[in-house]
Amino acid sequence: MPLIIMTGFPSSGKTYRALELKKYFEEQRNKTVHIVSELEAIIKSRYSKNNAYLDFQREKIVRGILKSEVLRLLTKDNVIILDGGNYIKGYRYELYCGTKAARVPQCTIWTSISKEDAWNFNIKTDEPYTKNVFDELCFRYEEPNPTNRWDSPLFAIFPKDECNFEDIYISIFEKKPPAPNLSTQNPPLSAPNYLYEMDKITQEIVANILTCQKMGNTAPYQIPGQKGVLINYPSDITIGQLSRLRRQFLTYSKMHTSTSSIEKIPLLFAQFLNSNLN
Repeated sequence: MPLIIMTGFPSSGKTYRALELKKYFEEQRNKTVHIVSELEAIIKSRYSKNNAYLDFQREKIVRGILKSEVLRLLTKDNVIILDGGNYIKGYRYELYCGTKAARVPQCTIWTSISKEDAWNFNIKTDEPYTKNVFDELCFRYEEPNPTNRWDSPLFAIFPKDECNFEDIYISIFEKKPPAPNLSTQNPPLSAPNYLYEMDKITQEIVANILTCQKMGNTAPYQIPGQKGVLINYPSDITIGQLSRLRRQFLTYSKMHTSTSSIEKIPLLFAQFLNSNLN
């Protein structure tokens, strides 16, 4: 079932647009539509909306619930709409990996709005975000980019725009989904020390990139012993950025283990870095 990822500032109209899309696909296209709601996941977790976003651990739990539900529903028919902020680029990439591995198309709907207008909408709702939470979510928001594979195809909708239903339908039902590659297939555990080796190898690659940067060497970085495996990195890359991406890669890999060889770890990590750094 194709996936539509909603994204945008808090109170930018994501749920309104999700319901519009649901009505269109059910009434005009005779599709079954599942809306996976971030707000409902928060309520089921017994958090309040504001408290959930003030605690990174609670946020992580909610994101995990949403991702699990989306992946559970993935098939090649009908429609899933993930109604939430989805403000983290790395999280949208994880969803992309899931749909790509399942050979299911996806698109991204960006409810684009100014921060000021979003705040004005927010204070008129029955349960508004506090100013602190609203500002924090806007600050952390990573805008989608149509050049990123995991954000494409991207449809930006402004508050007064009509939703382009036909183009959205075509993007997820009439175009072939991308073929899975090594970075979106489950990295397997064919050796008992696979995770240990993954930790060691990725740590070494990060250290080598930083060494090259300090020496003034420009990208791409060629991984030793891996013919044609290159990592393109910006000249101002920091240890914090690389460490964060390495942790994301390790976390994702631990959650999706099945069968692969240690020899493929450098290639998998290179694909992951190239997807998130460029």
